[in-house]
Amino acid sequence: MTESTGDHEGDQTTANDKTDGGTRVTSDSVDGVLADIETKGVAGYNYAYLDEHTKREVRRAMLKAVAIPGHQVPYASRPMPLARGWGTGGIQASLSLLGPTDTFKVIDQGADESVNAANIRRLAADTADVETTTDTTAADVIQSRHRIPEEVLTDEQRLVLQVPITDALRKVDSSDAANRRRHAHRNYGKMWVHLYENVVEYGEINIASRYPTVVAGRYLMDPSPIPRWDVPKLDDADHLTILAAGREARIYAVPPHTSVEPLAFEDRAFTVERFPEEACDACGSTDTYLVEVSSEDEGTFETRYACNDASFCAKRREDPALTKDHHHDRAGVDWGPGTPNTDAGGETE
Repeated sequence: MTESTGDHEGDQTTANDKTDGGTRVTSDSVDGVLADIETKGVAGYNYAYLDEHTKREVRRAMLKAVAIPGHQVPYASRPMPLARGWGTGGIQASLSLLGPTDTFKVIDQGADESVNAANIRRLAADTADVETTTDTTAADVIQSRHRIPEEVLTDEQRLVLQVPITDALRKVDSSDAANRRRHAHRNYGKMWVHLYENVVEYGEINIASRYPTVVAGRYLMDPSPIPRWDVPKLDDADHLTILAAGREARIYAVPPHTSVEPLAFEDRAFTVERFPEEACDACGSTDTYLVEVSSEDEGTFETRYACNDASFCAKRREDPALTKDHHHDRAGVDWGPGTPNTDAGGETE
């Protein structure tokens, strides 16, 4: 039975047809639904998905965060088309920064093609009409979950880090009210006690990620769950780093050329992950952050190492001598730690 729904460009719909806010989406087939979503699904949304009032508020929060490095600035986090805890804060920050001429890159723990990274990139491309890329050097805005790219970022780039937990002090006290007072008085004694207990138990500071750091000599900051390998990259960096937490509705920042100092004792210095006598199985790199990759061969498991930054690994496969600052105006930029190079007599690059 056919039911007329009025003249709409000279055609009619059936009783099974669906509408979403006035945009017709036929339900004859899955392919038809997907085709309509691709062509009409974003019609009616504001530029970059968020309304202008929201983007202005996020930008104001960013400006305050830049003015007070490391300080957590509250903002009204908006509902996003994905669950809180999956990067809603980072998406709101990125969409508020993006402009029509920007190029956008999204990585998830070093990978460009994970489901989360691909969907965030697609949302930005559909609603903000920006170019997307997997090349770190070609991006204007880089949104990342739990990693900072291996290649040096320039002063024309902006890094947005997704943050699940904003306050480093929450490791030692679950009371946010008490922790706010500690930040106000710069009272971080309880964190020092936590580090001391860590040394007593393990013989060294055994914090794998979310390593507590002091920004601009004032605020204790949680640098997001990046590995210790990435923490030195925040110190005196050329680029702006925005850290955004949608679930906790907080934004904080590390402006360019700002000191970021990891907490450590004189006799227990801050150290990064080391991979002695190991290299990337794909490109041979020894100066990148490596992860273990296991594969099964005839019932036995073999463990290999691979670069965590997939984009840079692909470049190194083409040019093994490529440096991390190959695109930078300044030569010899100190960008993160190196790993022992066994081919060079064990000396660190």
